[in-house]
Amino acid sequence: MAEKILAVLEQREGNLKKVSFEAASVALNLANQLGLQAEAVVVGKEISNLNELSKFGISKLTHLKNESLENYSPSAYTEAIASFAKDNEAKILIFPNTAMGVDLAPRVAVKLNSGIVMDCMKLEVKDNEVIATRPVYAGKALIDVKLKSDIKIFTIRPNVFKPQAVDSSTVQIEVKQIDNPNLKTKVTAFKKSEGKLDVAEADIIVSGGRGMKGPENFHLIEELAEVLGAAVGASRAVVDAGWRPHREQVGQTGKTVSPSLYIACGISGAIQHLAGMSSSKYIVAINKDKDAPIFNVADYGIAGDVFEILPALTEEIKKLKS
Repeated sequence: MAEKILAVLEQREGNLKKVSFEAASVALNLANQLGLQAEAVVVGKEISNLNELSKFGISKLTHLKNESLENYSPSAYTEAIASFAKDNEAKILIFPNTAMGVDLAPRVAVKLNSGIVMDCMKLEVKDNEVIATRPVYAGKALIDVKLKSDIKIFTIRPNVFKPQAVDSSTVQIEVKQIDNPNLKTKVTAFKKSEGKLDVAEADIIVSGGRGMKGPENFHLIEELAEVLGAAVGASRAVVDAGWRPHREQVGQTGKTVSPSLYIACGISGAIQHLAGMSSSKYIVAINKDKDAPIFNVADYGIAGDVFEILPALTEEIKKLKS
C-alpha cells in the first residue's frame, strides 16, 4: 500500500466547510512534491456536497459514517480518524486549525504517536521534508519547524491557503460504516446566529472595540458589514463587557483570522488582538487616537471619529455598489 497524505475534512450540518477545500489543496500540493498519494477523510452522518471535492484534485474521499456522528464527538472522531490513518498508512495528516481541528488534531496525534505543528501559515517542501511556518510570541515572530516523527500532523490557519481548483478531476467516494462509535463525549447541538458569517472563515471582517462606546452603537458595524458581505468581529474588551458574543471575538483568546480585508473600528490594537488578525491581507484602522498601536500594522489608517466615518463610509460603498 502506498504511503499517503490525508486531508481531514470538516463538515457542519451535512455540508463540507470551506476550510476543508483548503486542507484538500494543501494535501494535494504536498503529495505532488513528495511523490505520495493525496486522499481525504470526513466523519459525519449525511453529507450533501462531497462531490465538490473533485474540483480540487483529490482522487479518493472516504466518508466514515454513522447516524450518531452528525455532530462532533471528540472521542468517536479521534478513534475513527486515528484508526483510518493507521490502516491506510497515512504519513502526513492535514487538519483545519478551526475550533474542532484545534481540539481533534492533538488527540489524533497522541493516538498515532506523531509530531504536530499547529496554526501553520506556510508549508513547503525542502530536501524531501515538510517545513512548517507558524507564529510564536503572540504573533510577533514566525518560526520554521521540521518534525522528526514518522507520522506528521499539521493544522492550517483558515483563509491563508487558498483552495486551488484543477482543470479536470473526479473523486471516488467510499462510504465506510462506523459501528459502535465511542460516544463518551459528544456535541449535542450547535447554536448559531442565522445568516451571520463566522469570523474564522470570512473573507472580510468589520470589527469593533471599546471606541464604539456601547452595544447600542454596534449597528454601525453591522450596517457596514452587511454592505460589504462581511462578518462582524469584536475585541476582547467588548466581549468581556457583554456587548457582543464570544463567537465574534478576534484575538489571542478568541479566533485567529486571516481575511483579505480587516476593518478595525475603535480598536486600539492591544497585542492580544493583533495576534489574532495581523496576518490579514489588508488592514484598515479607524481610530480617534492617531498614536494607537493599531496604526502600526494597518495598511490604511483613518484618524477620526468612528461615529462620523462609519455612516459616511457605508453610504459611499452603497453608492458604488448601486
